[in-house]
Amino acid sequence: MIAKVRERISVGKQAAQRFDGQRFNLRKLNEPEVREQYQIKITKRFAALENVNDDEDVNRTWENIKENIRTSAEESLDLHEFKHTKTWFDEECLGFFDQRKRTNMQWIQDPSQSNVDILSNVRREVSRHFRDKKKCISER
Repeated sequence: MIAKVRERISVGKQAAQRFDGQRFNLRKLNEPEVREQYQIKITKRFAALENVNDDEDVNRTWENIKENIRTSAEESLDLHEFKHTKTWFDEECLGFFDQRKRTNMQWIQDPSQSNVDILSNVRREVSRHFRDKKKCISER
């Protein structure tokens, strides 16, 4: 019996879309004064890099270039401000969440059929409320 085995690394969607770095306000480069200031800083930093040995590791050279660009951008450009949208989870939702939690604990303590029915009704109400909240926020 012969089998082929293929390995691959799986990355979740959220992990792939997550960005932990800083985002700079690149629109400021449209302003002539800011653009000139940024160009001067970059030029000075790369002039200092020319004196570095060619024997260095490629990865280390890349890290130096990346760090020079980042520090120049931090000094001359501000960080990009992200738009903060209203979250749908408010105090009312927190109350529904606590109600579901209490009902679940009650069912765990006494797993009778009446508690099962109560729990399923509460879960249904809470899910409906959360879904409606999300829908209202997305329609705005």
